[in-house]
Amino acid sequence: MVEFEVPEIDYDQYSNRQLAAVPLAVLLVAIAVLAGSFMLTGSPVALGIEFTGGSQLTVESSMSTAEIGNTFSPEPVSIQGVGGQANTYVLTFDNEAGDVTSLVNQAESAGMTVLGSGETPATFGEESQRIALIGLAIAFVGMSLLAFALFRTFVPSLAIIVSAFSDIMIPLAVLSLLRVKLSLGTVAALLMLIGYSVDSDILLNNHILRRRGEFYESTYAAMRTGVSMTLTSIAAMTVMAIMASFYNIDLMAQIGFVLVLGLTTDLMNTYMLNLSLLRWYKFEGVTR
Repeated sequence: MVEFEVPEIDYDQYSNRQLAAVPLAVLLVAIAVLAGSFMLTGSPVALGIEFTGGSQLTVESSMSTAEIGNTFSPEPVSIQGVGGQANTYVLTFDNEAGDVTSLVNQAESAGMTVLGSGETPATFGEESQRIALIGLAIAFVGMSLLAFALFRTFVPSLAIIVSAFSDIMIPLAVLSLLRVKLSLGTVAALLMLIGYSVDSDILLNNHILRRRGEFYESTYAAMRTGVSMTLTSIAAMTVMAIMASFYNIDLMAQIGFVLVLGLTTDLMNTYMLNLSLLRWYKFEGVTR
């Protein structure tokens, strides 16, 4: 594994409130963004056709993307080229575009060759939403129970839970601001983020609470491993997202993008928010 040089930070010059203020402020802004989006649109994040229903066509045509879009009424919500295949495009339509048969007829009438088609009914999309929410809830509850089972004390376990919660909320807020639609790929990335977050937080908690040594010495030892792991993962996910975007592999690009956002957020939450709670617990909470 690549190991990055991790500077030894002088945490003594910052109070617990100062350390926790930045990640908590960012979390509150993220929650406000998601709440505002929900009030305006009925959903905190824009939903893809997997969750709302819609249709997709794979077509072959020598027309430009603008000309292809103008062929349909209403126009497709997205037109993406297929990597390695010239003049081949994937067209995505929402429910307002009608059934897939009428879309195929419009495409063929315009001289396009339809290579494939598919449709996601609205009822199936609603069921996908329910399953995705249940999956995220189960993963989060399971993570919370694991944290309490490992440390059996309230504050260290709460630090892990709050950090993981923030690691999910902040990327979702960024997706909402950028109007990136939630898909099965982004949900998979959010589930992976829960695992990444718990891993780095448990590493920090374990070094501070269960190993011998001075508080900041244990913190630095945990950071040398944790920061190296996280930066390596960020670099790998960045490359994956760039390459997947270049070859129009949407699923992998979405996963990489969300993981880069979440892992970057995790660095802030683990070594500012989680650390401030642990320091308060170690020097003030335990002695009371």
